Amino acid sequence: MRSAELARLAGVSVRTLRHYHQVGVLAEPPRDTNDYRSYDVHDLVRVLRIRRLAALGIALERMPELLDDGADADGAPLLDELDRELADHITRLTRQREVVARLREHRAAPDLPPELAPAMAAFAAAGISPDLVRADRDQAVLVSHLVGEEGRQHLAEFYRRLSAHDVVDVLAGLTERFGRLDAGSDDREVDAVAEGFVEAFGALVTELAVSEPLPGFDRAAAFLGEHSADLLRLRQREALDLIEAGLTRLAGPDADGPARGA
Repeated sequence: MRSAELARLAGVSVRTLRHYHQVGVLAEPPRDTNDYRSYDVHDLVRVLRIRRLAALGIALERMPELLDDGADADGAPLLDELDRELADHITRLTRQREVVARLREHRAAPDLPPELAPAMAAFAAAGISPDLVRADRDQAVLVSHLVGEEGRQHLAEFYRRLSAHDVVDVLAGLTERFGRLDAGSDDREVDAVAEGFVEAFGALVTELAVSEPLPGFDRAAAFLGEHSADLLRLRQREALDLIEAGLTRLAGPDADGPARGA
């Protein structure tokens, strides 16, 4: 039989047969007088066996010894290994589904750290500017990646407290004033916005500050500054500098944590 007929009978494509030849699990048969490959029933059986092994998750490069050793080959060790791999894969998939469920619950972006999804949803529901919510999401993705597991726990707690119903409305009002700062804003407006943030959230920053620097936080803070510089107007950057200075004074010179630079 020719390759097209073998492929049809075995339920694969001719391209797949060529791939089997290339990786060495199916020998290339001799060609007939018309220069076509000529397959027989033994080739069909081998392709069907290859398909069965592939369905179990066995990689093609691991198949030759199983195919060539015949029915007497001891497949128990390989099946045990496959079972462990499948169990690990199921565990990973289960965790992925849990993350997807959390993100769907809060209608969050797929690239958002799931522990921050409730906070971002609360920010959006409170009426905070979509541009500022988006910028905060990007910064949260950056910081969450750089600070490690311990840092993510502090970051998640900070956002949880910041998005509480008795806090998020205050945050929304202040961010609205922050969003209006532009070249026409005078020093009094910049100072007032900065003082409002420090007064509203200084106690929270002080409470959550930690005495030892979190791993990766210095680098994250530097990247946050660079990220903000590209997105914010001059007067907004001035207000942000005043806010950070005020919060740092309240937290103490040796304190560090997710609130600084956030």
